[in-house]
Amino acid sequence: MTKHLPSILKLPRKIPGRRWMARASVAVILRKSQTHGFDILLIKRSERQGDPWSGDMAFPGGKMDSTDQSIYHTALRELHEEIGLEAGNLKQLGRLSDQLTKTHSGLRPMIISPFIFELNKQADFVLNHEVAEIVWVPLTHFSTSVNRKSMVWKVKGLKINVPCYWFKNKRVWGLTLRMLDELVAK
Repeated sequence: MTKHLPSILKLPRKIPGRRWMARASVAVILRKSQTHGFDILLIKRSERQGDPWSGDMAFPGGKMDSTDQSIYHTALRELHEEIGLEAGNLKQLGRLSDQLTKTHSGLRPMIISPFIFELNKQADFVLNHEVAEIVWVPLTHFSTSVNRKSMVWKVKGLKINVPCYWFKNKRVWGLTLRMLDELVAK
């Protein structure tokens, strides 16, 4: 394994019955950094009315569709659609545990499968309408406890304190943070 890269040999948790649920996947992209080991790619989602995650920081990804051979191919398709990144620029390193969430309607459970890749050659990114910008963050930012903060999340009239990270005025929280926590803990 590459020096300073978290060990990703541990088997990811796969949620039973996932084949009968709505499915989505994301791509966790790492690149070597000359100063701090690895950087991780996050996208800032475009601001769109009616999108509950509008403007949030996330990994590139999305829902599986009928043209995808597998959930892995969903991650590759979404990478190409959202930021113009081709599979030939990547080396697959593994995957993280499935994450259980809800579909946008909130009526049905959805499983998100994160796949980990290393960017193995320079790439030109072409952002589509879903992505406002790409941000590279030192992976060590998410393993440094002083960087971890909390925020108030308002849902159905309740105020809940949840963990988050801030990086250059951009907040990382929720499912993305849950995936990052697993990655840096490996």
